[in-house]
Amino acid sequence: MAIQKGTNLKNYIEDILNGIAEDYEDAKLYAKLRKEQPEGLIRANKEEQEDFEKWLGV
Repeated sequence: MAIQKGTNLKNYIEDILNGIAEDYEDAKLYAKLRKEQPEGLIRANKEEQEDFEKWLGV
């Protein structure tokens, strides 16, 4: 795989680990936001949904 990407094994492994770390940080941040700011989890009522659809032009 490293050869196919035109790099050496060390750089290839570092790139993979960096990607894993970024994904982990994103998941950790999302979990924190869900816990601290749950208003994004509340469904819109019918009126809010209709207003939003009108705003979108749907």
